[in-house]
Order: sequence, then structure tokens, then C-alpha cells
Amino acid sequence: MTSPLLTAARVAIAGVVAAAMLAPAVTQAEDNSMKRKLDALGQKYEIDNDGDFKMTFKFSEDQRTQIVFVSGHVEEAKPLMIRQIFAPVAQVKDDKIGGRALDLLRDNFGLKVGAYEVQGDFLIYNVKLNDDASSAQLQKAINMAAAVADEKEKEISGARDTF
Repeated sequence: MTSPLLTAARVAIAGVVAAAMLAPAVTQAEDNSMKRKLDALGQKYEIDNDGDFKMTFKFSEDQRTQIVFVSGHVEEAKPLMIRQIFAPVAQVKDDKIGGRALDLLRDNFGLKVGAYEVQGDFLIYNVKLNDDASSAQLQKAINMAAAVADEKEKEISGARDTF
């Protein structure tokens, strides 16, 4: 006869194993939905080590580039499912962002969509978009992230084009 405690432990372990097996499938499904949207737009990208979609934009008018990432996973903010579109602007220490924090917060007030945020060692411009946004809305958000981030990068670093 099996004890109730042993049975409960087996059920719990089976649940953990099942959840672990399903987790990659959910992530893969999320990646596939974004992959389909980006492919339909004809958007060139590569997938980085974090599973994010990395794109590089070239601005012909001033020969600059800008990297933009679309998160490879969706975040839940009930009832919304949010996808982040973000672009690096500056390095926090190298570009002395700490001294500009209040200015960046003031700049956030004027932005209609997105905000400047610190992520690790980087200042980024981050747009949080509902995951069910249309392909056209996604493309506009990506283009906006590229343009806003590059303009702020120029303002902060001058002629340097790091990202």
C-alpha cells in the first residue's frame, strides 16, 4: 500500500515535470507568433541569446545605425499580454546617465508612447505594446523605437554611433 504522502509527492513531481516540459512550448509559440509577424512585414532580424528579435536600422541621411529588439516572450499584465520593443540609447556609466536622470524623466512626460528606462548597464527607449497589435502597429512601434533612440543617442553622445 502506498502512503498518501508518497502519492502526493509523486503527483507534485509529475506536475513540476509536466510544467517544465510545457514551458518551452509556450515560449516557442510566442516566438513563432512574432516571427510570423516580422516575416510578413519583410523585416530582417536575427534571434539573440535571450530569444529576442534583433534588428539593425540604417539611417541614410546621416549614415547612422540603430539596433532595436523585440522581446521574444510575452509578459502578462492582466488582462493584457505585453511585448516589449526596445532600443539601446547609451551606457549608464560611460555616458554619465545618473546626472541626467531628472532630464530623462522630464522627457518621458512628453513622449506619447514608450519611455526611457535603465536596463542593466544601458539606458534604453522601451515601447510596451499589446501582443495582439496588428503588424502595421508593430512596424510603427519598431520604427519609432529606432528613431527616438537614435535621436537621444546623438543628443547624449554627439557624433558617436554605438548602437
